[in-house]
Amino acid sequence: QVQLVESGGGLVQPGGSLRLSCTASGSIVSFNIMGWYRQAPGKQRELVASITTGGTTNYADSVKGRFTVSRDNANNTVYLQMNSLKPEDTAVYYCTYFRPGWPKRDYWGQGTQVTVSS
Repeated sequence: QVQLVESGGGLVQPGGSLRLSCTASGSIVSFNIMGWYRQAPGKQRELVASITTGGTTNYADSVKGRFTVSRDNANNTVYLQMNSLKPEDTAVYYCTYFRPGWPKRDYWGQGTQVTVSS
């Protein structure tokens, strides 16, 4: 089993910044993908950003150029640096851990609230 602990959410003004952190513990495999999903009220959950152990990243079009995902493999920690925040970024952000291979398996954190408002 893998457990994910998230931190860094909160209230921020438009144009401000937040940094989310998530640490995985348990049965961590050598190659995995960690990242962030978000879900706004009344909206479907969407992928924000992901990063492999080797550093390959993917971003939602809506956050490209503003958000940066990174990771510390030694500590099994993934970060999401969020700059130039907009009200539409308001959502619950969920840390994810994905184990490729067979069988595939993924895990979810409990979520952290990010609110962008003046």
